[in-house]
Amino acid sequence: MLDRRTGLTGLLLAVVSAAAFGTSGVFASALLDAGWTAGSAVTVRVGVASVALAVPALVQLRGRWSLLRANAGAVLAFGALAVALPQLAYFYAVSRLSVGVALLLEYSGVLLVVLWTWARLGQRPSRVTGAGVVVAVGGLVLVLDVLSGAQIDPLGVMWGLIAAVGLASYFVLSAHSDDALPPLVSAWAGLGVGALVLGAAALVGVLPWRTTAVDVELAGRSTSWLVPVLGVALVSAALAYATGIAAVRRLGSRLSSFVGLSEVLFAVVAAWLALGQQPNSVQLVGGVVVLVGIVLVRLGEDRPPADTADVDPVPTGEEPPATASRPPAPTTTPRV
Repeated sequence: MLDRRTGLTGLLLAVVSAAAFGTSGVFASALLDAGWTAGSAVTVRVGVASVALAVPALVQLRGRWSLLRANAGAVLAFGALAVALPQLAYFYAVSRLSVGVALLLEYSGVLLVVLWTWARLGQRPSRVTGAGVVVAVGGLVLVLDVLSGAQIDPLGVMWGLIAAVGLASYFVLSAHSDDALPPLVSAWAGLGVGALVLGAAALVGVLPWRTTAVDVELAGRSTSWLVPVLGVALVSAALAYATGIAAVRRLGSRLSSFVGLSEVLFAVVAAWLALGQQPNSVQLVGGVVVLVGIVLVRLGEDRPPADTADVDPVPTGEEPPATASRPPAPTTTPRV
């Protein structure tokens, strides 16, 4: 069961992470409209984010390279499964499916998290948690407006489900902090590995690559291409991953994954404010339903003993700092 202070801190970090992830669509859409491919945008996003976190991460590591070596397997798994895999899988899914369907499939990863904590950790969800799952997913269907113009393709569905595995991996791997690296170091190292994997995929032609260095349109104004590059890297990657990992370690993978659904709501709001993509009434109702579902899941986490969240403590003395092309149903980029 979560103590009040840890729970509130974790929820705050999770909301900050979701809000940061939710801005990715606005920044990425500016690059895509300027001629960038989705593959180049997400690779640069992850790579620049890793570089930006390098100095603060090394300061926090304080020369304890043995800690990094001891967790090399976890870092490689996080970078490959939680960063690179969902980026690649979502890219291929959205090339064959409507954006809403692709996102819904990816976000089904939160159900995999519930099944994982039940099967692997014996944390059977309570009835309240189960109700929250159903309500939250139902609200997500409304927010993404999946029923309007849905495009279904078997291969696209397969890629969408692979992206779901990647999303689930993000929450599950972030929660495991036995002998863990500080959250900031975990984010830096994981993003670095993810950038290398995505870069390798681009080199062999698996990930189409094209960039431009022309001015872009962002929030109705012409600006340098560096602005959306820095935004998508520093806000929707560096900040988002660092706060997200810190949140998962406090809340556990199950609860944090459902709070993460609010990313879609933030994406809708960001697209509305920056791109003028006003949500319709169905999406607004869906947003409220998602929030109700998250509240139910949160209440379910407080019910002992089988419903206790799988929270691993953050290493003593290591306070985390204020911490994978897709839109609301229209404009957001893969989170992980």
